[in-house]
Amino acid sequence: MSISSSLPKHLRSRREKVFGDGRPRPMERNAKARVMAYARPFTRRTEKGKHYGQLTPKYIDVLEALLWKFHNALSGLCFPSLAKIAKEAGCSPSTVAEALKALEATGVLSWVNRIARIRERCEDLFGNLGTRWRIIRTSNAYHFHDPKGAGSQALPSESEFPSGTSIQESFSLVPAPSPAPLDPDNPLDAALIRFGKTLKAL
Repeated sequence: MSISSSLPKHLRSRREKVFGDGRPRPMERNAKARVMAYARPFTRRTEKGKHYGQLTPKYIDVLEALLWKFHNALSGLCFPSLAKIAKEAGCSPSTVAEALKALEATGVLSWVNRIARIRERCEDLFGNLGTRWRIIRTSNAYHFHDPKGAGSQALPSESEFPSGTSIQESFSLVPAPSPAPLDPDNPLDAALIRFGKTLKAL
C-alpha cells in the first residue's frame, strides 16, 4: 500500500486533469523493453501463502498491452479506454483498473485525466432555451517511467553508452576578455566609479 492511499481521502493528492492529449512521452523500443524488465520482478512471491508479489501475470499483460499495442512510440500518445485495454489483455475492465493502481504503486506508470469542454443545450430559470459549456472526463492519458531515468528522451540503441559521464562539465580554454576601463568623463562610468568607491571596491 502506498503512503498516499493510506491517507484520508481529503488529504490525498488529486489526479491531474488536462485538456487535450495529456502528457505524451515518446519512447523507443529499448525504453519500452526496460519498463517491462523493471516490472517483471514485482511478480515474484513476497509473502508466504501468496502466489504472486505486487503484480500478477495479468497485470503484466495489461502493461504489455498498453506499451506495445496502444502507446505511440513517436508521439507518446496513449489514452485507450479501459474496455479496449481489457479486450487486448484478455481480462475484465475491473481487473484493468486494479492493474493500473498496482502498476502506479510500483512506479511503472502513471496517468492524468483527459478532459474536454462540450457545449450542450439547456433551459434557464424562465424556460428559455440556450447553451452552456460543460467539462467532461474523456479517458486517461498514460505515461511510463523508464527505469534508466531518461524518460521521454530515452537514448536510441546506437547511443546506449555515450562517451563521457553524466557529471562531466566542459570548460572553455579561451580566457575571458578583461573588462574595458571605466571612463570618468562618461556619466554612467563616473557613477559606477563613485559607487565603487562608496563600497570601497575601487
